[in-house]
Amino acid sequence: MWLGKGGWLNVISLHKQIDQQLKVNEQIKSKNDILLAVVQDLKNGTDVIEGKARFDLGLIKKNETFFLIIDKKN
Repeated sequence: MWLGKGGWLNVISLHKQIDQQLKVNEQIKSKNDILLAVVQDLKNGTDVIEGKARFDLGLIKKNETFFLIIDKKN
C-alpha cells in the first residue's frame, strides 16, 4: 500500500509531476497567446510591422528626428 506499485509514494510523485507539467503548460499557453496576438495584428493592421521595422531596421519616417539617448549607467 505504501511502497508498491500504485502506493501512496507513487501517487505523491505523480501529483508532483502533474503540478510541474501544469506549470510548463501555462508558460507555453502564455507564449502561444502572445504569438496569436501578433498574428492577428499582422493580419489586421500595420502596427507590428512598423514596430519591427523601427526596432530591427532603424526605420525613421520622413520629417522625423532621431534621438539616441545613452544611459551612462549601462
